Amino acid sequence: MSKLHIKKGDIVYVNSGEDKGKTGRVLTVLVKKNRAVVEGVNIVSKHTKPNAQNPNGGIEKKEASVHISNLNPVDPKTGKPTRIGRKENSKGKLVRYAKKNLGGRKFNEYYNIPS
Repeated sequence: MSKLHIKKGDIVYVNSGEDKGKTGRVLTVLVKKNRAVVEGVNIVSKHTKPNAQNPNGGIEKKEASVHISNLNPVDPKTGKPTRIGRKENSKGKLVRYAKKNLGGRKFNEYYNIPS
């Protein structure tokens, strides 16, 4: 299985679907399903029975997962969606970089994500 182009904590842009054009932070990545849960995107209504936490029950709004092919990471400098590449740095670690940027800014530095 290949690596995914998004990670938890990335800011992503939604390419298609009902929420096309929205941006949000990735809350979780479901690797086996190739899906991600993005903050404020793909909101669904979940009907709940009464329980200890919610004695009245009711309808709660929550984020559902989105297929990762519909997501593009947002370049931290320009604020525009971009594709991601990987290359080795001087220490031999794979580092993600924005393909639209010819200077090769590293995503990991801006998002503080270990590779």
